[in-house]
This record gives sequence, C-alpha cells and structure tokens, in this order.
Amino acid sequence: MKNADIKNLSAGDLQNKLAELKAEYTKLKLAHKISPVENPIQIRDLRKTIARLNTELTNKQ
Repeated sequence: MKNADIKNLSAGDLQNKLAELKAEYTKLKLAHKISPVENPIQIRDLRKTIARLNTELTNKQ
C-alpha cells in the first residue's frame, strides 16, 4: 500500500485496514515458523505497512 493511498483513508478505514493487516501478519508469521514461506520479504513489507498505518492514524487523531 502506497503512502498516498494511506493518506486518503479516513480514521475508521485506517483502523479496519490495520486490524486486517495485523491478522494477516500474525497468520503469515505462524506459517513461516512451521515451514518457510516462498517470499519472506512479504513479512517485512507487512510490518512496514502496519507501521505506516499506525503513524497516519496517530497523525489523524
């Protein structure tokens, strides 16, 4: 998700997207512990996207 897309979201949308990505991150992390995922860079990208969403949510509040 790009920064421009994140900035256009409302606070409610940010919270919904944040919850969705956190669940996906947890699932991907667990799957990676059991057996390595094909693209481990996905884990890093999800973590960074979650941080961007948290930052934008803080700025909007």
